[in-house]
Amino acid sequence: MAKGNTHGLDCLFLCFCLFGLFSVPVKAALKKYQFDIQVKNVSRLCHAKPIVTVNGMFPGPTIYAREGDRVLVNVTNYAKYNMSIHWHGLKQYRNGWADGPAYITQCPIKTGKSYTYDFNITGQRGTLWWHAHIFWLRATVYGAIVILPKQGTLFPFPQPYREANILLGEWWNNDVEDVVKQGNKLGLPPNTSDAHTINGKPGPLFPCSEKRKAHFGKTYLLRIINAALNDELFFAIAEHNMTVVEIDAVYTKPFTTQAILIAPGQTTNVLVQTNQAPGRYFMAARPFMDAPLSIDNKSAMAILQYKGIPNSVIPILPQIPAPDDTEFALTYNSKLRSLNSPAFPATVPLKVDRHLFYTIGLGINQCLTCLNGTRLTASLNNITFVMPRIGLLQAHYYNIKGVFTTDFPDRPPMPFNYTGAPLTANLGTTLGTRVSKIAFNSSVELILQDTNLLTVESHPFHLHGYNFFVVGSGIGNFDPKSDRAKFNLVDPPERNTVGVPTGGWAAIRFRADNPGVWFMHCHLELHTGWGLKTAFVVENGKGRDQSISPPPKDLPPC
Repeated sequence: MAKGNTHGLDCLFLCFCLFGLFSVPVKAALKKYQFDIQVKNVSRLCHAKPIVTVNGMFPGPTIYAREGDRVLVNVTNYAKYNMSIHWHGLKQYRNGWADGPAYITQCPIKTGKSYTYDFNITGQRGTLWWHAHIFWLRATVYGAIVILPKQGTLFPFPQPYREANILLGEWWNNDVEDVVKQGNKLGLPPNTSDAHTINGKPGPLFPCSEKRKAHFGKTYLLRIINAALNDELFFAIAEHNMTVVEIDAVYTKPFTTQAILIAPGQTTNVLVQTNQAPGRYFMAARPFMDAPLSIDNKSAMAILQYKGIPNSVIPILPQIPAPDDTEFALTYNSKLRSLNSPAFPATVPLKVDRHLFYTIGLGINQCLTCLNGTRLTASLNNITFVMPRIGLLQAHYYNIKGVFTTDFPDRPPMPFNYTGAPLTANLGTTLGTRVSKIAFNSSVELILQDTNLLTVESHPFHLHGYNFFVVGSGIGNFDPKSDRAKFNLVDPPERNTVGVPTGGWAAIRFRADNPGVWFMHCHLELHTGWGLKTAFVVENGKGRDQSISPPPKDLPPC
């Protein structure tokens, strides 16, 4: 609200740390950043431990740029772990060398070494994020990417007074890599996190939490990022509606909601008007899980506090969906639509050149080195992906033999009732570094089908190097005839990470116009580690402008 309104509010306070909240750059053609990977002692929940950070910050620094800018980020690794950084959602046209996933587009940056990620931001504006893409190090190594529109270009929605980044995450009291190693030794999932966080803090409901304030007021743009490793999250602000205006750095048709659902890897921009009675209001994030699985069910909290209200006032709790509210999740996702305006059209492929059908499965394999003799695993089309020891992009570019094969099947080898009674068999799961070869500029339709192998579960799938259109989704088994007839080919949501519903399916379409090797994986870190991943090798087109660019000279050696 403007100064002098009936509530007498100039601003309100948000009780958590907002790094770089109001630092918006002026026009710049070249943005340079230095990322020092270093260990810092941090205390949360009254537990102190050393964590891996960027520049000693948790969360890490925000990358600010404008559409059309060139960005250079020099990463120097001072930590004991190998490191790579992924710029989640940036398309990296012809430039997979800057994409970041370890052993897919590069070998990791070793201790004491540096690598400069050099990329252009072309045809994108909005909220994305960056994170470590090796081991579980993204538990603490992550930050926001804010891409402003070109100079002189306005948002296609009411212009906010100010904006803030809200990064949702998870916290483990113990060293997260030790937690993962212990789980692998047992052949079981590692322990769940000890808390969820908002901008690195669990909030006032937990002991030893800190509070920092920043001025707030009028209409604000919140850039919300789910940086959690394994949990889809609901987010709500007590007695304040949110208007969704963007997802995954793509403008949407605006709609108002009391809560949002955001999966790991996804971003959502919302407008919030501070038009309620002066007071203190909790904003909360808590997990969504509609399968019978163990999760960290604790909520992260922050406080929205109007100016002039003392800290002694008890904050109002938000109405947030129940942890298993499948109806809200499905309804919310059904409201997401691309803006599809003349300035921001939805270029949905109407003709499909390549039809793909991938089943998502969990299973149990024998494990002679595990304490209980078995190990949980995951697969796509019954194939558990094995990470190579050299980057797939290097192997493809230099035609190095024996690193991967291009025989990943377009459909599962054994059709069955995918979401029927629970099955415990692996149905012939095999191991391999198998990828799909895609012709340049071909249109691709991919059906991602959840299965009841061990259990059904929702899965957020992220495709590197591309946005795609989510043309349909549903519960149960995908029916090619009836379900395809209901596809939205006019204004479907455009994303880089899609949530496959529990016991259901999601259909995406994209045009393969970005040559290179592009990772596709479940963004639940647990499942990625179990092998729920693959890659697309998109062939070169004609000429230099449709071919992979040459590798940089400082590409990390393997």
